[in-house]
Amino acid sequence: MAREFKRSSRVASQMQKELAIILQQGIKDPRIGFVTVNEVALSKDLATAKVFVTVLGTDEQGQKDNVGWLNDAMPYIRTEMGHRMRLRSVPYLKFVYDNSFEHGMRVSELLLEDAKVESDSDE
Repeated sequence: MAREFKRSSRVASQMQKELAIILQQGIKDPRIGFVTVNEVALSKDLATAKVFVTVLGTDEQGQKDNVGWLNDAMPYIRTEMGHRMRLRSVPYLKFVYDNSFEHGMRVSELLLEDAKVESDSDE
């Protein structure tokens, strides 16, 4: 019987949980704001991981700065991941800003505007 989930997706799920804890409790840099880990995309060979994050309460420049600071702190974060997870090698982490939340909000606004225009034209 084939496994229901691939190993890379199981490891990515666990990495997301561990990264959230590390970013919440382990990073003491006051420049880094409230960071949320949305998704971790692992390569098939588990060598690299793209970590999609959002930063709440910042403008576009603040988002870029926070992602840059996270990438600067990546060696420390990888070390912490190595202590927390039992992996042969800890993947190379690349932090990327995830703008899907903003896109979703924009689509929602457009749908509400369209619904309002349709209800006004029906009257």
